[in-house]
Amino acid sequence: MQDIVSLETVYKIYQMGDVQVTALNGISLTIKKGEFVAVMGASGSGKSTLMNILGCLDRPSKGKYYLEGIDVSRFSKNELADIRNKKLGFVFQSFNLLSRTTVLENIELPLIYSKKLSQIAGERINQIMATLGLKEFQKHYPNQLSGGQQQRVAIARAIINNPTLLLADEPTGNLDSVTSTEVMHVLHDLNHNMGITIVLVTHENDIARYARRVVVLRDGKVLSDTPSQSPATPAPQTICERIT
Repeated sequence: MQDIVSLETVYKIYQMGDVQVTALNGISLTIKKGEFVAVMGASGSGKSTLMNILGCLDRPSKGKYYLEGIDVSRFSKNELADIRNKKLGFVFQSFNLLSRTTVLENIELPLIYSKKLSQIAGERINQIMATLGLKEFQKHYPNQLSGGQQQRVAIARAIINNPTLLLADEPTGNLDSVTSTEVMHVLHDLNHNMGITIVLVTHENDIARYARRVVVLRDGKVLSDTPSQSPATPAPQTICERIT
């Protein structure tokens, strides 16, 4: 199975005045196509730094990061921006929707940046909105939606470009338990039925159970890397089955 992510002895060191802070301390990690990996760890363990490296938002101080076999660790800012647009999807705790932009326009945004907005793309947008229960809200603005609806918009935007890798950083952090379960069912279906490779950062064991594999960090190192214990399995009927 193809390696989507391969980190080779990656360090991230920040200079804080006269002090060097090592956020990632020689991490080596491989994630294969179609995996669903949860990353856990206490505050300061390196989760956010790892996510920034995987998302091409930052570069390692030392070591190499291969994304689909391409060493992106020394790419320029413009090259990293191109990789983010073409190969990566992001879902954040705070949704990060444009407040003065409608649901439809928020979802279209990656296609506009990549100059892929077309009739075919429009059909895909309609399909995704219908499947995620957003069709009736396409002209609404984010402040007119519930937290769960906003996160569904963020997920729709993240997958509209068929990303190689979907990065979800505490995607249920601002949601109640019922809505969190609904959002995790969506992510489970994206992985199980569409084969999207997902890396999820969370501090909640109940959320990590939706992943197939759990990586625990401590002090910038991989403390453990194991299959998920008692993985949560949504009901057989999926909400993503009509997305192609």
